[in-house]
Amino acid sequence: MTALPHPIAIDGPAASGKSTIGRILAGRFGYAFLDTGLMYRAFTLAALRAGVPPEEDACAALAESLDLRLGEEREARVYLGDEDVTDLLHDPEIERNVSAYARLAPVRSAMRAQQREFAGRGRTVLAGRDIGEVVLPNAPLKFYLDANEEARARRRNAERKIVEEARARDAQAALSRRDRLDSPQTYIAPDAIVIDTSDLALEDLVAQVLERLKCAAG
Repeated sequence: MTALPHPIAIDGPAASGKSTIGRILAGRFGYAFLDTGLMYRAFTLAALRAGVPPEEDACAALAESLDLRLGEEREARVYLGDEDVTDLLHDPEIERNVSAYARLAPVRSAMRAQQREFAGRGRTVLAGRDIGEVVLPNAPLKFYLDANEEARARRRNAERKIVEEARARDAQAALSRRDRLDSPQTYIAPDAIVIDTSDLALEDLVAQVLERLKCAAG
């Protein structure tokens, strides 16, 4: 395979496989990887700590002053000041609140600017909901991974080792709620390669993505 295009944009709803594929591609080809959703979670953590409500004016001021930065790791970690907060970002309280903050225009504007800077570092893969359409419209290679809600709920429960039926139902309801709240921020770029991952095993999904990469590389 000749030189791969970069940056690579991977979009899709929660648990569609975008972050998994992003990590695999980055690891295989030596790209840096960013799960952009972590940035919105870090902003939410900062807002909750500071008692800032999910309102545009308040969050615009926080976004302007906040020292949120991306690390230089191969899989970029997220820092608030000098604190690496990456491992805190899947806390249930953040899960419940992130959509309310992520939908705000000042928050998305600030995060998108940093995402573009990250893409400018060189060979990068970015996974999110609006990368191919909004953040990096000129990216030479874009994927949109989709899957039905049931398949995504199964994956999310497997990731989090949720086996009890009642907890699994609650987790699917939470995923459905996130879909409703986040759908206005989720875009399918017109030039994206769309793959339905509902019934695909991971190895089959990887094979499809690699075939597309091979074609793109010429």
